[in-house]
Amino acid sequence: MGWGFSIKELRASLDYGDVLANGLATTRTGPAHAMRTSRSALLGLLVVLLSLPMLGCASTDADWVELRGERYVVEIADDDASRAQGLMFRDRLAPGHGMLFIHDVEEVQAFWMKNTRIPLDILYFDAQLRLVSMSPRTPPCTAGNRCPLYPSAGPAQYTLEINAGEAARLASSRGTS
Repeated sequence: MGWGFSIKELRASLDYGDVLANGLATTRTGPAHAMRTSRSALLGLLVVLLSLPMLGCASTDADWVELRGERYVVEIADDDASRAQGLMFRDRLAPGHGMLFIHDVEEVQAFWMKNTRIPLDILYFDAQLRLVSMSPRTPPCTAGNRCPLYPSAGPAQYTLEINAGEAARLASSRGTS
């Protein structure tokens, strides 16, 4: 079964059965997200309307994603500055944490590990909220502008970075790859 992705802008505990059991759900809460662009607001409204029957209650104000049944606290990178900075210059990423990049346009995305000090799994999702590809166990790079690119295998609108090895652990815990 494939990995899916769904985005949501309300506190919620989602259970879409087979679809999200193999996928990713997100929630964004708190005052920092009160003012969003119209693009984000429309996307949020669409997802809220599609998921109203499944609303639950979450216990934290932090942004989070649920990937294959496990919750990760995430930072959101949804503008040029935060996407460019990403996880550079970090000495560690706490277990159960990550960064979700929301791109303005669905197209082939390419990430590099310039000035990134920790190995990561990079997962690319398309606008239909399906996993396009992943770059597992992507190593840190100190070669400056000579760092290699890790492109998506097809057009992607969302990218999730988590600690290296997490994607393989999650896939093996479900008996799939």
